Amino acid sequence: MCGACGFHPFELANRIGGVGYWLSRAYVGKGIMTSAVRSLVNIGFNEHELNRIEIACATGNARSRAVPERLGFTFEGVLREREYLHGSYVDHALYSMLASELSSFDKALHR
Repeated sequence: MCGACGFHPFELANRIGGVGYWLSRAYVGKGIMTSAVRSLVNIGFNEHELNRIEIACATGNARSRAVPERLGFTFEGVLREREYLHGSYVDHALYSMLASELSSFDKALHR
């Protein structure tokens, strides 16, 4: 196993899904996670009829942040001290994509 990705529990009343992921260092930089998240976004919007998909990652984790940026997600802001990680709190960058923005996502698919 090289990593994991998936949806957090859906917020069904508002049709929101959050995506989380982790990848072993040996597999970073090969496009694996971008491809996996791209598939989850398609599943979320097309099969689960979500209206919004969110991705939150540590502000200092440039590689994790590159995934939603590469896929055309919108940066919404920073959630302060959102996660306790390795003995201290880290801020998260919050990204989102709306179902109405699928044309932007389709463009990102062909990059």
